[in-house]
Amino acid sequence: MATTATATQGKLTITSSAFTDGGAIPPKYGCSGESISPPLAISGVPGGAKTLALIVTDPDAPGGTFTHWLAWNIPPVNTSLAAGQAPGGSEGKNGYGKNGYGPPCPPSGSHHYVFDVYGLDASLTLDPSAERGEVEKAITGHIVAQGRIVGTYSK
Repeated sequence: MATTATATQGKLTITSSAFTDGGAIPPKYGCSGESISPPLAISGVPGGAKTLALIVTDPDAPGGTFTHWLAWNIPPVNTSLAAGQAPGGSEGKNGYGKNGYGPPCPPSGSHHYVFDVYGLDASLTLDPSAERGEVEKAITGHIVAQGRIVGTYSK
């Protein structure tokens, strides 16, 4: 899925008080720690955004891009998430086969974890068992703004 904003899309900013863009995600948020989601803050949500979606992936996984978190129909006012807090809306299946956040847990070395947030002009009608491909297909044509932060994790 393309993640750079086009001229017709706005830019969202996603940050974390736990790590900087390109920086290391603390062990607390991975499988060797508490396995909870890091705190996140989203800014720049345009007025045309009816919902937000969040997709967190590891593009360095040995078997191809691994999904760590899928969330959609997040109310656009839910722009500050504390550590371990669900974003609201619906959460789909991560690569571990469970709904909700799946912590970073690379088999070896350091991996990149990409947190993509999307402002959407519609609510999505998806089953809670939805996987990343279904979410990506559903948001196509509805993205009004997007943003990204990337962290690294090693165990």
